[in-house]
Parts: sequence; structure tokens; C-alpha cells
Amino acid sequence: MKKYFSILSDMERKIQGGMYLPGERLPSVRSAAASYECSISTITRAYMELEKRHAIYSVPQSGFFVVEKPGDWRDNRETRLINFASVVPDLDVFPYLDFQHCLNKAIDIYKYDLFTYGDPHGLESFRHTLVSHLAGDQVFAKAHQVIITSGAQQALQILAKMPFPNGKTAILVEQPSYDLYLRFLETERIPVYGIARTAAGIDLSELERWFRSGDIKFFYTMSRYHNPLGTTYSAAERKAIARLAGMYDVYVLEDDYMADLGTEQPFDPIYAYDTGSHVIYVKSFSKIIFPGLRVGAVVLPERLLTAFHAYKIYPDTSLLSQAALEVYLKNGMYERHKHKISSLYALRMRALNESVERYNEAGSVEVPRIGSGIHTQFKIKPTVNMEQLIKRLAERDIKVVSGNAFYISGYLEREKFLRISISQTQPVQIDEGVKAIIEEARQGNRW
Repeated sequence: MKKYFSILSDMERKIQGGMYLPGERLPSVRSAAASYECSISTITRAYMELEKRHAIYSVPQSGFFVVEKPGDWRDNRETRLINFASVVPDLDVFPYLDFQHCLNKAIDIYKYDLFTYGDPHGLESFRHTLVSHLAGDQVFAKAHQVIITSGAQQALQILAKMPFPNGKTAILVEQPSYDLYLRFLETERIPVYGIARTAAGIDLSELERWFRSGDIKFFYTMSRYHNPLGTTYSAAERKAIARLAGMYDVYVLEDDYMADLGTEQPFDPIYAYDTGSHVIYVKSFSKIIFPGLRVGAVVLPERLLTAFHAYKIYPDTSLLSQAALEVYLKNGMYERHKHKISSLYALRMRALNESVERYNEAGSVEVPRIGSGIHTQFKIKPTVNMEQLIKRLAERDIKVVSGNAFYISGYLEREKFLRISISQTQPVQIDEGVKAIIEEARQGNRW
């Protein structure tokens, strides 16, 4: 099964990347089987799936050909721009046709029930489906602990505002961290402190000092594919964070928004090591499927359920989105798309790593080696003027984001870096963009 998905993803990449042009004949089933070193039935199945997705069509006695698709609004995008700033999923790999089928199926199943107000906690059958889905990530919970939210951000905002059983009020955040959440905390005047996280990890002794201080309500963390660093905590760090939370009665808010993009070794979240019910797990679907669905989920310890329900009293998450996503999960389409998009991003990350090795001989930037996800950090030398660097890159049609926005106001121990995202870039663009960044960073020492 893994081999089949790999072959299917490779074929789609070649079609989308222009290796097979519109109207061009694909290799015969027999020659493709020889090329991929698999059975003829595997290739036949892959071709049938591509035909079902309207990517190719068959002509009796002639073979399979790439569909010539009419232009749409995406054809008007600026092709010269290398966009390392956007974190929106690649529009060209959105599963439009598959999800359209799921929307129709959901309406057939639930009919008028989808157009009522619904339950503030979420569609019950969808929550039960998520229980099984989350178990695959070693997040074991009961359906009543899973609450559906209008995107992951709604869960983060409610948790910041609501009271916790430990009676504490301040939030501890990694520095740097998710910029929009930091701005929300500051706007709401919620007490917030920062603890340094670098590509090397976090100082667990300092974390323990913060937990022991007696003032921290919860610690907000992205345990894997961190935004903006792109890095992942080691298993030892995850275990230690869970242990310290239980020891000092501090909650951990684990934002696992990139959970489905991993192609590396199995990952057990901090939640899996929680023995004292102090870890809150937040799940997002926005980085693997349409962000516009606005569907997220939070898994809560029993002690937090009553307070969370009191703050989420309205059924504000689309029932149609939940029902369609439920169908998408149940029929295996989600797993197939997850494999496709995670492989695509891993390929781009590999291209980025290779480009850094190729052009960074002088060590103009520091870049952690990351295999999955969409983010990484280009750490710049202190002598480089960041504003000038971004301006010069913009003149070369390269869009980047400064790491400065990912810190809370007044935090002094800042690293100077660019947050690089590969979700909207092709390997050729990545190579050109990385080369330009390193060239300009090297020149920056002489400005």
C-alpha cells in the first residue's frame, strides 16, 4: 500500500511539474511497471485513480493522456515571484474534486441536519471519528474530551481567557513563537512571559524555574515543525516537559498544527507522555487541507471541560465542513492526500537543504537541517541590516519574513533571522531563492 501511494504521488508530481505536458501520452502500463519496479496491477490502479481525479484520460487501444485543463484565476499569479513568506498550502495540490464528492456525500447522509445550529461541541459523529484519527498520533481520548472549534485559533484564544484549576494567570510562550497568537495575548492584556527556544532546543532547567515560580497557567508550545523555526523537540525534551507539568501543576498547551506533515520516524506528542492530565492537545487541518473550512479540534483534560464549555457556548463551526471532513477521513481520502502533500513538502525541504549546502560555503547563514513541515530558519549574522536585506531581496522578486515579528514586545534575547516557508515554492524557485538570500547576506556585511 505504501508503494502504491508513493507511485501515485510521484506521477502527480510529474504531471503538475510539467514533466508530462497537457495532451501528452503517459508511459504504457508495462513500461511504467518496469520503471517503478512494481506489478502491472499497481500501475493500472494508479492510472485509474488519476483518471478518477480528472488528471488523465484514457483512449482505447492508445493509452493514457494528460488532461488539458482550461486556465483559471491561478494562471494569473505572478510567476516571477519567489514567495518564501506565505504559509498557505499549495493551491495546486488542494483536493478539490475529492472534497466536492465528500460535500455531496455529507449532504446525502445528513440532509437538513447540516443546516441547523448544531451542537457547540461539534458534530457528535465527527468527534467519534476524530477519536480514532487522533489515536494514530498517540493521542488517546474519549469523544466528550474532543471539542470542535472554528479553526485551531479559537481553541487557543478560549484557553488564554478562561480560568484554570491551578488558579494561575500568566502564560509562558516559546521565543520565538506563533506571531498571531502573541499579538492576541498582548491585545487582550493577558500576562505573558517568554522562554528562549533555538534550533538546538530549549533549556529545561530554565523551563523548570518558570514552572516552579508559581505564576504560570500554561506553557504554549509547538512540539514539532515549530513556527517559525521549523524544528522538532527530541523525545527526551517532550518527556521532560510532560513530567515538569505534572510536578508543578502547570498545564501544557501543545499546538500540533503540523501533525500530518511528518515523513520521518514515528512521533509521540507531549500528550502521549502526560500521566497527570496536564496536557491540552490542539489539532488543525488548515495546513493539509483547505484553510477556509475553519475546522480545528482540542482535546481537553477532564478538569478543563466545564470552563471551556462555558466559554464556547455557540455552535459556530460549520456543520457542513465537519460532515464533509468526516466523510473525507472515513473513506481514506485524507490519508491519501496526507501522504501526497507531506511527500511534496519533504521533497521541497530536501531541495532547500541541498541548495544551502551548495551555496553556503562561507557560512553566511545558519540553517537547521529539517526534513519535513514547511518552515525553516535562516539565521543572519548580527552585522547585517535586516531591513536592507529584505528590501534588496524584494528587488529580486523574493519575498521573505523577518523573525522579529515572532517575539513578544520587550523580549531582548532575539535571534536575527528570516522565517522561510516552502509551501508556495517549487524546487527550481527554492534553489534560485536560496542562492540569492545567501548572496545578499554575504553582501550585507559590507553595506
